[in-house]
Amino acid sequence: MPGFADSFWSSDYAAGLGVLFGKLQQGVMENRQVLTIARLRAEAEETYGQRLSDITPSADRVNGGFSRDDGATVRKAYDGMRAEMQDAARSHQRIAQNIRDLVVNPFSRWCDAHEARVQDSQDELQSHVKAHDRQSDAVRKLRSNYFNKCRLVEDLEEENKLGFQDPETSPKPNQPNIPEIKVQPLKEEEDPDDDELYEIGDDVYQPEQLKKILSNMLSTIKMGETKVPILGTYLNTSAGSDIVEYLQRSMGISSVSYAERIGQDLVTNGFLRLIGNVGSTFANSSKLFYQWRPKAFKCAGLPEKKLNRTFSLPATGSDGGSDSPVVGTVSEYLANWNVLGTRDPNETPSMRLQREAREADDKYKAGVRKLDELRCGLEEAIFLHLKFLERCELDRLKAVKTVILDFSGAIGNVIPSLQSTVDKMVLFQETVQPAGDLRYLLENYRTGSFAPRVVVYENYYNRVDEQTFGVDLEARARADKKRVPVIVTTILTYLDHHYPDLEGDEARRGVWLVDVPLAQIHQLRAKVNNGKAISSDVFDEFDVPTVAGLLKLYLLELPDGSEASRVAVLQQTLSQLRLTNIATLDACMNHFTRLIDLTSADEEYVASLAASLASCILRPRTETSLTLEEKHASRLVRDLFAHKDPIFSELKRMSTLSHSASVGSSRPRAVSTDESNRKALMEERNRALVEKATASRSRATSPAPGPRGHRRDRSSGGPDTRFPIQTSPTTDRNRVSLGGIEGRLKRSSLDVPALDGGPPSDGVNGSPQGKSTDSDGSDKRDSGSRVGTKFIGGKRVPGTPPQESTPSRGVTLEDKPMDD
Repeated sequence: MPGFADSFWSSDYAAGLGVLFGKLQQGVMENRQVLTIARLRAEAEETYGQRLSDITPSADRVNGGFSRDDGATVRKAYDGMRAEMQDAARSHQRIAQNIRDLVVNPFSRWCDAHEARVQDSQDELQSHVKAHDRQSDAVRKLRSNYFNKCRLVEDLEEENKLGFQDPETSPKPNQPNIPEIKVQPLKEEEDPDDDELYEIGDDVYQPEQLKKILSNMLSTIKMGETKVPILGTYLNTSAGSDIVEYLQRSMGISSVSYAERIGQDLVTNGFLRLIGNVGSTFANSSKLFYQWRPKAFKCAGLPEKKLNRTFSLPATGSDGGSDSPVVGTVSEYLANWNVLGTRDPNETPSMRLQREAREADDKYKAGVRKLDELRCGLEEAIFLHLKFLERCELDRLKAVKTVILDFSGAIGNVIPSLQSTVDKMVLFQETVQPAGDLRYLLENYRTGSFAPRVVVYENYYNRVDEQTFGVDLEARARADKKRVPVIVTTILTYLDHHYPDLEGDEARRGVWLVDVPLAQIHQLRAKVNNGKAISSDVFDEFDVPTVAGLLKLYLLELPDGSEASRVAVLQQTLSQLRLTNIATLDACMNHFTRLIDLTSADEEYVASLAASLASCILRPRTETSLTLEEKHASRLVRDLFAHKDPIFSELKRMSTLSHSASVGSSRPRAVSTDESNRKALMEERNRALVEKATASRSRATSPAPGPRGHRRDRSSGGPDTRFPIQTSPTTDRNRVSLGGIEGRLKRSSLDVPALDGGPPSDGVNGSPQGKSTDSDGSDKRDSGSRVGTKFIGGKRVPGTPPQESTPSRGVTLEDKPMDD
C-alpha cells in the first residue's frame, strides 16, 4: 500500500497538500466529536446520579410512613429499594468520574497535541510553498528581463550591421570635393596669461611680483572651511577681517578703506569670491567669508586643497564661473546624479546593453539556482512531514479505538446490568481497523505520486551547459555529444561495476527498492548538476542505493512532452492503421465533435461519451484486473475529440503522399504494413522486375549507328533463362495478385486483334505480338506490348508511337486515386 509520501503530490505542491490537510483537519473534528460524546455522557451520568441521590431524601421527608413499622416485610422491601437507589446514584457518579479520568481528560490533552502537530506541519509547509512561489515569480520576472535585454542587444547589433554598411548612394568620383575647414590647434607652450598685468590698489604688478605676494598671503592668512546652509561646505575660505589684518600688518597699509580696496581688486581679478551672500563686495567683516579661487593657487604656484567629493557651482563674479570646490548636501546629490544612467561616461549604448544583458543573465542564473534550492528543500520538507503526518493519523485512529475501549470499560466496570450495552460497544471497538481506514483515505483522496517540477535556466541562445537535471533529454544528449546523456551511462556503468561488491543477489536486487532519504539524493544531485562532465569518483562518497536513487530522480525530473508533441505521437501512431480505418475513425470523430459543438455539451458529457466509446476504439486482447482499471482508451478518445483537426489533417496529408507513391508504382492503394499483404507485395515486385527486364531487352535490340561493343545487359542465354524469377510464388494458377490482373488487363486492352483470329499483332508489321522476324527468318523476342513504353521516376509512361503505325484500338485503362 502506498503511503502519504507517495500519494499527495501535485504540480504546484499546494493542491496535493491541501487535500491531505483537509482530511487531517477532518480527523481533528472527528476527535472533537468523540470527545464531545464522552464529555456529555459524563455530564449525563453525573446528573443522573445526582437525581437518583435526591430520591431518598425526598421520600424521607414524607412523615408517618414506613418509619413506624420496623419489622414489617414491606418496610424491608422499601429499605432495599431505598438502598438500591443510593447505590445506583453512587454507581452513576463513579461512571461519570471514570469517564472523565479515563477518557475525557487524557484524550482531550492528546487531541490538543495532535491538532497542534497538524497545524505546525501545515504552517511550516505553507511557508515553504509560499517562499517557493515567490521565488518562482521572481525567476519569471528575471527571465523576462534577461530575454528582453538579449533582444535589445540583438536589435542594436542588427541596426549596426545595417547602419554601417557601405551606402549605395555614395558620392561619385567626379563630384566636386567638399570644402573642409581646418582649425590650427593652440600650442601647449603658448599661454595667453603670461604677459598679463594686474592692477591692485594704486600699483600695477607683473605676474612674478604677484606670485610672491599671493604665495605669502595663502601661506599666512588663516584659511579653513565654511558651511553654508543648503549649499554645503566651501573649502579654502578666509574671513574678510583676516585678509584686512594681513594687509595692514604685512604690506604696511594704514587705512582700512585702502585695504578693502585691495581686497576688492583681488575679487575683481578672480582671486577671491564672496560666499553665502549675494554680490561680490569685499568688506572688513568677520561675518563675511571669501573663498580663494584656483586661479590664486595657480598664480602663487601652490597646490589647492581639495576633497574627493567635489562639484563646481557657478560663481557670481565677473568671470562668470569658477572651479572652486563645494562639498555638502547639494554637491553630494549632484555628484551622484547620472544624467545618462551609465556607470562609465565613456560607455557606448552597445556596451551598456551588453553589460545589462550580462547582469540580467547573472541575476537570472542566481534566481534559478535559489529557486532550485528552495524546491529541493520544499520537497525534502514535504517528504519528512508526510511520513510524520502518516504516523500521526495512524496514531489518531488507534487513539480513537482505545478511547472507545476505555469508554466501555468505564461503564462496564461499574454497572453489570449494562452488559449488553457494553458488549455492543466492545463490538464497535473491534470493528475499528486503523490500517484499513488509512488505506481508505489513500485510495479515495490521493492526488498523485512524487513528480518534481524543475524550473530550469533557459539560455537565450539555447545552451544547456550549466544544468543537467530537468533539461530535455535530447538537448542534454546533444550537449554531451552522445546518443545517451553522460549522466545516465555514468550511473549505469558505476552500478555495473559495484554490483559484485554487494553481498548476495538479494542485496543487488534491493538496490532499486531501498527507500533512500530525499535529502541524501539531493546532496548528490547538487554535486553533479552543473552540466559538466561527470566523474564516477563523486559517487564514492555515497552508497549504491543513493546512486540508483539519483538516476530515478533524474528520470522523474525530465520535462513532460508538450501538447504539440502529444499530437505528433498520436499522428505517428494512427498513421500505421490502414487507410480505411483512418477514414472511418475520422468520419466518426467528425460526427461526435459536431454533436458536442451543436449541443454545447459540458465536460461531464464529454467524459461520459469518451468512456462509452473507449472500448469501441481501443481494447486489450485479454481482460485482466489491470486492464479493467486503465484509462488509456478513454484518454485516446478525449484527445481525438480535442485535437481532431490537427491529427486527421496531417494523416490525410500523409495518406495522400503515400497514395501518390503507390500510384507511381501502378498500385492504386496505400501500402500496408500488415503481413497479410506480403504475398501481394511479392507478386507486385516480381511483376515489376519482369517489366523492367522486358524494357531492357527492347533497348538492347534497338538499332545503333556503327558497331557496338559488348553490352552488360545482354546475355548468352535464351529469354527463358535471363530472369529466372516466377511472376507468382504460388503454384496455383487460378490465384493471381491484383497487380497481375491489372497487368493482364492493360496488355490485353492495348493489343490489336489479328485479322485471321490468330495471335494479336503489334500494329506495326502485322507479325504476332511479342515476336519479330529477323533477316534469316528466325523469330526474335522484342519488346512486344511494351513498344514505346518508358519508365520515368518509377512510373510507366506511354512513349510516342511510330509514325507508320496504325492507331491502337481497344479500351485504355487509367490509374486514378481511390476516392476515399
